[in-house]
Amino acid sequence: MSTLLIQNARYIVSCDGSDTLWEQANLLLQDNTIAYIGPDAQEAERTIDASRMAVYPGLVNTHHHLYQLFSRNLPEVQRMELFPWLTALYEVWKGLDEEVVYHSSLMGMAELLKTGCTTCFDHHYVFPERAGDLIAAQFRAADQLGMRFHASRGSMDRSKKDGGLPPDSVVQSIDAIMADSERLVSTWHDSSPFSMHQVALAPCSPFSVTGDLMRESAKLARSLGVRLHTHLAETKDEERYTLEKFGLRPVAYMESLGWIGPDVWYAHGIHFDDSELDLLAQTGTGVAHCPASNMKLSSGVCRVPEMLEKGVPVGLALDGSASNDGCDMLEELRVAYLLHRLHASHRAPTGYDLLKMATRGSAKVLGRSDIGCLAPGMAADLFLVDLDRLPLVGAQFDPKSMLSTVGLKGDVDYTIVNGVPVVEKGRLTALCEEDAVRQANAVVRRYLGR
Repeated sequence: MSTLLIQNARYIVSCDGSDTLWEQANLLLQDNTIAYIGPDAQEAERTIDASRMAVYPGLVNTHHHLYQLFSRNLPEVQRMELFPWLTALYEVWKGLDEEVVYHSSLMGMAELLKTGCTTCFDHHYVFPERAGDLIAAQFRAADQLGMRFHASRGSMDRSKKDGGLPPDSVVQSIDAIMADSERLVSTWHDSSPFSMHQVALAPCSPFSVTGDLMRESAKLARSLGVRLHTHLAETKDEERYTLEKFGLRPVAYMESLGWIGPDVWYAHGIHFDDSELDLLAQTGTGVAHCPASNMKLSSGVCRVPEMLEKGVPVGLALDGSASNDGCDMLEELRVAYLLHRLHASHRAPTGYDLLKMATRGSAKVLGRSDIGCLAPGMAADLFLVDLDRLPLVGAQFDPKSMLSTVGLKGDVDYTIVNGVPVVEKGRLTALCEEDAVRQANAVVRRYLGR
């Protein structure tokens, strides 16, 4: 048994059910779980002096597209909204291969870990022919870094010739998608407590998949005991598409396909009406809130205040690295705080509400009860921030809200995942950052041909 003591922490922000804030307290990790939090002295094999630090639960990212890291900041798409943006970038993404996906996932997850994110769900849905085993490449990257990783077997079967957006070369038949989905769940999914690997089935969106694929994916996921995920209600263009093609608003269309319930969560969820929010709350259907991406693509403002009031499960998410242009969950916290203060004023979630959304809320959306807060018996996923740094002068007296209201400029000091320090003094422990960046930039140049 290995033990690690976070000693004499100035603050421990638990995000537990009682909103406990510990001061000058100790946190003992035994193997991959939290064994103790409190004032009493503890013995351990290794000790981290946290007397100047605040300790937080690891952040949980509920929707990402790591492969897009290598197509961010391309000038030709910077002024586009979602549909033309996708149409343009599919011409880049159809060149994906296993090397690109491995290095983009490695770099994205590295940035996530350095900014306090300990669990990442990635929505990968572009599978060019003969590209290799892309999901295995993502798990390889996660394992190298020590990140808790939820992958998806995304999919598309409606190409341009069928009225969809993607080119023919990145869509697949339903039979091929189902066979590979079953293979990946069998190979990688671990439903046990504290698992480091999980898989969800995740057809891309109503405008790139058929109803048959949605139905078959739901049937297979429920037979295998895994969760379901898709993009929904992201833009008014999507709403017009489902009304014209199916005679239904997006949520009603999803409901008609069996895509609603506590094992389902949607990315974005911007354009829900009141009755749809009530249905999501009643059925326990979750939403991954992606504020920065929604702003960059001019998609709209998600109704997070109303969702929280009604009890809709909501988690925080980054979305694609090319529609966010970053992998920093701490930045996303502050963006979310400022966006909703502007849009909803006194009804906006507080800074601490948003921290809980990014921890406990996100864990619930992913169907996890073993991560998301700091308490004995929970997974040993957490990060530490030295409060005696220049950008936090005068900001230290409300540690629950600080990361949202003031924000953190720069990397965290320590990130611990499953009891293992993966970031120490702001540096990754399992990777030479300079070598990894050099290799990744070489792959980017080859992939983009520029």
